[in-house]
Amino acid sequence: MRVKLDRKWWALAALAAVLGAVAWFWLGRAPEQDGLASGNGRLEAVELELSTRIPARLLSLQVQEGEQVRAGQVLARLDCAALQAQRGEARAQLQRARDAEATAHSQVRLRRSERDAAAAQIRQRDAEWQAARSRLERSRQLLDVGGVSRQQFDDDRAGVGSAEGALAAARAQAAAASAAIEAARLQAVEAGSAVLAAGAALARVDVDLGDCSLRAPVDGQVQYVVARPGEMLGVGARVISLLDTSDLGMSFFLPESDAGKVVIGDEARIVPDALAGRAVPAVVSYVSAVAQFTPKTVETASERQKLMFRVRARVDARWAAAHRPELKSGMPGVAYVRVRRGIAWPARLRVRP
Repeated sequence: MRVKLDRKWWALAALAAVLGAVAWFWLGRAPEQDGLASGNGRLEAVELELSTRIPARLLSLQVQEGEQVRAGQVLARLDCAALQAQRGEARAQLQRARDAEATAHSQVRLRRSERDAAAAQIRQRDAEWQAARSRLERSRQLLDVGGVSRQQFDDDRAGVGSAEGALAAARAQAAAASAAIEAARLQAVEAGSAVLAAGAALARVDVDLGDCSLRAPVDGQVQYVVARPGEMLGVGARVISLLDTSDLGMSFFLPESDAGKVVIGDEARIVPDALAGRAVPAVVSYVSAVAQFTPKTVETASERQKLMFRVRARVDARWAAAHRPELKSGMPGVAYVRVRRGIAWPARLRVRP
């Protein structure tokens, strides 16, 4: 009889424990979880590979692995002595081209002066020709009445022919001067093109010299140093692997029922394990349009719940810049998003300075 009573009490105690657990789960859970969805993930930073654009020997490294760097900071230098010599040669070529262009323009001005002189010569020869014709006409009239000799008339007629020849020669000289001007102008244009080509060659060398210093394109952290000083590097050789800590975020997965309520631009919170529950402000920067886990061809209601969509929350850039030493790529944690509009963040997910 006592055994039966003990068994009944044990059964009642077990039932009470189960009911208590259920009641604790439904009634004792924190209300702050309502309206939130979360997923596990790791902080991720974009990895950048700094490579050479020109073949050169690695002269020096300015950073070490793990070091934080700023955008524009010089991380490595290449030996570009040969490029410096090429730059000197390119500058000399440019100066030579400029001198040639100046000479060509001087020739244009000279030819124009010659043309102006030829035009004045034409006017002079034309006046002389007109005067010779007038003398010949007077001589002809006087010859008929015996006022001049036949010799004087012949001399005046010869003077007209001489003046006409001189005028024709002056006109030919003016035409030659005009042709010389065109030739000089073409030489000036060619010299100008040579100046542009020499300037472009110098600019190209300057661009190559700029690539002799490898600079950080963004704020970040040096992850790996691949090459060492003294190594001869070819085009595209990797030198430094850099993590873009200005674009830090966490990718996590949400079921279809929650992912459908999240849009790009929504506020998010990331709680890295290493920060002892401290919430990091973030913004949803990506929501996958395609399910990451595809169910069977024949779907049941329960199988449709297995559809998961990838979401990425990007850490606020200002907060990340102010707390860069605390945030590291690879930190595990939990990301939270609000799937109910209008609710406030619970106390434990509020951002503290």
